Amino acid sequence: MIKHFINLEWKQYFRSSYWQKNMALNILMVFLALYFIGVFLILGFGLLPILKKVFPEEDPFVVVNGFIFFWIMIDLLMRFFLQKLPVMSVKPLLTLPVKRSSVVHYVLGKSALSFFNFLPLFAIIPFSIMLIINDYETITALTWMFAMIIVVLIINFLNFIIEAFSAETELSFLPVIALVSILYALDAFGIVSISSLLGSAFLSIADNPILLLIPLGILAFCYSFNFKILKDKLFLDSSLKSKVTEVKVADLSWTKRFGDIAPFMQLDLKLIWRNKRTKSSVFIMVIGLLYGLFFYPQPMYRDMVWLFPFIGIFVTGIFQINFGQFIPAWDSSYYKMLMSQNIKYEQYLRSKFILMVLSVGIMFVLSIPYVYFGWKILIAHFAAAIYNIGVNSHVMLFGGSFNRKKIDLNQRAAFNYQGTGAVQWIIGLPLMLLPMLIFGLTNWLAGFETGIAVLIIMGISGIVLHKKLMRIITQRYLQSKYKMIDAFSQDS
Repeated sequence: MIKHFINLEWKQYFRSSYWQKNMALNILMVFLALYFIGVFLILGFGLLPILKKVFPEEDPFVVVNGFIFFWIMIDLLMRFFLQKLPVMSVKPLLTLPVKRSSVVHYVLGKSALSFFNFLPLFAIIPFSIMLIINDYETITALTWMFAMIIVVLIINFLNFIIEAFSAETELSFLPVIALVSILYALDAFGIVSISSLLGSAFLSIADNPILLLIPLGILAFCYSFNFKILKDKLFLDSSLKSKVTEVKVADLSWTKRFGDIAPFMQLDLKLIWRNKRTKSSVFIMVIGLLYGLFFYPQPMYRDMVWLFPFIGIFVTGIFQINFGQFIPAWDSSYYKMLMSQNIKYEQYLRSKFILMVLSVGIMFVLSIPYVYFGWKILIAHFAAAIYNIGVNSHVMLFGGSFNRKKIDLNQRAAFNYQGTGAVQWIIGLPLMLLPMLIFGLTNWLAGFETGIAVLIIMGISGIVLHKKLMRIITQRYLQSKYKMIDAFSQDS
């Protein structure tokens, strides 16, 4: 049965429109995977001599075990935000004489073959080999290696348990952030030295192979717990059951002052507030507003004026970035219906533009207190806001015409990379790096005031040419209309 599942998955993957239409992206991902494999191999073989040089009076093996706690925390965070539980199309199987336990075992077994589980091995195994070469006991090095492999699998299944319990929350990333923060604080403030305790535990396991039964027991518990959770949800009725929610009606009459685009703005605002995925664009504005506090209170950053516009672009344009990069994929579930209506495409796009402009204005006003750290910061934020309105808003809309990936609005609220493609990565270059490079070069050649003036002039130029730019962007969307309809109709 497992062999049959693998055969079905293979056919589904290579026959999907995603594989056929994103060959270049797949090749890029392969190169990235090879790059990280190379980095981890270098780390695995070079870590022991590096630690001997940095900590000449300490045993490198003891030092490595002291850092295992921090590696587990970082790995858990990275997995939560990037790794997804591998799924298969189980609905058709639920009507067939296939054991649910077989399906669940296959899904969990497939998760063990994730790239996130293989990547650490390219550092763990070479490091174990280096231990043996440097006269450590072979049994000690091998026991430690197997213990680390077990821990990798524990983190894998622990991640899915955390996701299962946090999936129903509006900000699903908060539980894992809170857990990691609490554990780190306990260790950092010396309340409980978790890093030392964990390091001593792994040293004990390495010296006594019989203690491998402890991490094996934890792994078995995590696997069985995941098995129970998935099996309890694997019913056809559960996928057909409608979710009853209370709809809160907000007063959106203020949008009528925008004329013929008011209905589109109302639809966008309702979509943003009623769906988990889009609602995160609003909540993450708070994070964006506080972004400057990571830099401005630090004296070393106050002299880096070339960094101010970059921070300003991010602070004032956080909603614009999060919402704008997925236009029109937000409407992908009903895009075909929308395009069959007698509406002007320019009105549809202009409503998105106005929402982004309003968000930039609101975020700039809220960021005015940053003047406490210096008047240059306030001016840089103002120039960044004008640049966001005049340039980045149009860049966002134009980039949206290349979006071909459907978005499920009911998935978890934040740090969800479904719908993210090459477009979102490429668009970041003119969006964030270009203004920083322009300002940095102008500031170096002619001074701070000239650099600010260049950004403002570019932003004002975009505002003046808005109607002409919108006609070009609209024409681009009309040319891509049927390609987007076809792409958004695909489920994979």
